[in-house]
Amino acid sequence: MLNRIWLVFILLGTAVAVTGGRAEVVTRAVTEGSQAAVQTALGLIGTIAFWLGLMRIAEDAGLIVLLARIIRPLVRFLFPEVPANHRALGSILLNMAANLLGLGNAATPLGLKAMVELQELNEEPDTATNSMCTLLAINTSSITLIPTLVIAARAAAGSRNPAEIVGTTIIATSCSTIAALTVDALYRRLGRRGQGR
Repeated sequence: MLNRIWLVFILLGTAVAVTGGRAEVVTRAVTEGSQAAVQTALGLIGTIAFWLGLMRIAEDAGLIVLLARIIRPLVRFLFPEVPANHRALGSILLNMAANLLGLGNAATPLGLKAMVELQELNEEPDTATNSMCTLLAINTSSITLIPTLVIAARAAAGSRNPAEIVGTTIIATSCSTIAALTVDALYRRLGRRGQGR
């Protein structure tokens, strides 16, 4: 759907420029935009490689596993329907730990794996369980301690202090996670009341 919206915008903008006799503006925008995209991508390669390498070292050193152990009691509280020894909890823990470290590339497959494992516990395969909704809310709003990709993008754009956003990122993502968990808890409570009727 989003691709269609962008296509409409592009075609509409091009049509307006051509009918207004300003086709050169479109050509110039395409050329400049393409050059900027290539320059940004090349600038990001080194920074992203550095941060992802640093995070990989932390992962290999056991930092993700350590974080998973620290947040295990919280996960048990947030996912009470999942049996204590079920493998979905391991994937959820690793997903949350990867998100905390800003490792979106590592967190996504772990989140998908957790969803598949949660589906095994689902008695109604066509309906998402409470645990699935909670995981989606946490994964989407996730608290991030080190916004790796944003730091890389800022460095590529020439920022003098690309890591200065760490504090505000922690505050913003904490607020988003609290909001997501609050709404999730409210929906759970409303769902129980609806079932009680």
